[in-house]
Amino acid sequence: MVSVINAGKSLRNTLNYNEQKLKQGKATLLHSSGFGKDTERLSFKDKLGHLEKLAARNERTTVNSIHISLNFDPSEKLSTDTLRQIAETYLQKIGFEGQPFLVYQHHDAGHPHIHLVTTNIRPNGKRIKLHNIGRNQSEKARKAIEKEFNLVRADKNSLRTSYELKPVNAQKVQYGQSETKRAITTVLDAILPAYKYTSIPELNAVLRSYNVQADQGSKDSRISKANGLVYRVLDDAGRKVGVPIKASDIYNKPTMKNLEKRFQENEVGRQAHKVRVKNAVDLAILRQPGLSIDALAGALQKENIQLVVRQNANRIIYGLTYVDHKTKSVFNGSALGKAYSANQVQERCQGMSIHPPTDVKPSQKAVPPTTSRPAAASHVPQDPEAVQPSPRADGSLFKEIAGEIFDPQYSGGLAAELREDIKKKRKKKLRI
Repeated sequence: MVSVINAGKSLRNTLNYNEQKLKQGKATLLHSSGFGKDTERLSFKDKLGHLEKLAARNERTTVNSIHISLNFDPSEKLSTDTLRQIAETYLQKIGFEGQPFLVYQHHDAGHPHIHLVTTNIRPNGKRIKLHNIGRNQSEKARKAIEKEFNLVRADKNSLRTSYELKPVNAQKVQYGQSETKRAITTVLDAILPAYKYTSIPELNAVLRSYNVQADQGSKDSRISKANGLVYRVLDDAGRKVGVPIKASDIYNKPTMKNLEKRFQENEVGRQAHKVRVKNAVDLAILRQPGLSIDALAGALQKENIQLVVRQNANRIIYGLTYVDHKTKSVFNGSALGKAYSANQVQERCQGMSIHPPTDVKPSQKAVPPTTSRPAAASHVPQDPEAVQPSPRADGSLFKEIAGEIFDPQYSGGLAAELREDIKKKRKKKLRI
C-alpha cells in the first residue's frame, strides 16, 4: 500500500475534486463517518457544511483540509467492506480517530485506490499536528495495515512501478481539454505540496520532467499583466501541445497568488538543504578536474540531484537549476551563491584557476570556484546567475581549497568526503 497525504487550505476545493469524479462516473462514495446521516443521503451541502463548521472552530489554522490517497497493487481485488476497514484503521493509526471523514473509491487509474477527505481541526478546536505525519505516523500505519490485511508491501517492485508518477503522454492529451486537465492535475497534486521552490522557473525545473509547464505568458500578454497563470502540456521535444488550462480551473487553485504564498514558505524551508547541494557540486568537480557539464550532471545524479541546464538557441548555457529529489529542494544557481552559477561552474569544471567566492559568509563556507576564462560572446543572454568572477592567475588548487575546507566552520553532509579527498591528493603530490 502506498499512502499520500496532501494538506491544503480549501475544504471546498478538495471536496469538489472528488465530487466531480463522482458526477463523471469515475468514483464511488464508499463510506462516511461523523456526519449524522447515512452515506447515501448526504448532499454536497451536508458534507461541506459539517467539515467547514468544524474547521471554523480554529480560525488561526489556515491549513485545515486533509486529502489522503491509499493506493494498492493492481493484483489486489479488495471488497468494499475491506476498503472501508482499511480507511478507518489508517485514520485511527495516524491520529484522526473520531474525526468526520469521507471515503471515495476512484476508478480512473490502473491500480485500485481510495481517497479520504477530512479536517485536522477537532470538535474542541484543537489542531491535529501534521509535521512529519507522512514520514512517522503514516509509515507505521502503512506497515501495520499491510500485515493486518495481507496486502502487497509498498517496497515491492510491482506496486512501486504502478504508482510511480509518470510523464504526461502528450500525444494522448493534445486532443481534448478534459484529458489535459486531468493529466496536469495529477502531476500538480504530487509536485506542488512536496517540493520547495521559490519561483516559477524553479517550479518548472521539476514540472518539465513530467511534460508539464507553468506559463505566465509573454511580458506584454494579457495573462502576464493580470498576474495570471496557465498550465501547459509539453511533448518530448519541449514544445507546448494541447489546450492551456487556467490555474483557477484546477481544483486546488495553483494560481500565482497562491503560489507566491508557497514561495515565501519554501524559501525558509529549503535553507537547511543548501549545503548538501553545494557540497555535492564541490565534490564532483574536485574528484574529476576538467569534467564536462554532462559529466557533472551524471555525478550529481548519483546523489539524487538533477542538474537542469538552460541553453539559448545556439546551445550556449546561461543558467543552471539544481533539483534535489532527496530533500525535495530546488535552487537556481544564484540562490546557492556565485560559485554555483552557470558561468562559474563551467569555469570550475575546466579548472582554469582559483578564486574564493566573495558572497559566502564565514558560517557557510564552500569550496572556492575557479576564475574566469576569456569573455563570452556578446550575444549570450543575460541571466541573474551569470556573474563574472574576478581573475586570479596563481595559486595551487588543493592548497587554496584545503585552507577553506579545514576551517572548523565548514560543515555539511559531504564535508568529510571532501576533506578526505584533499588529504589523499596532497599526499600523492608530496610523494611526487
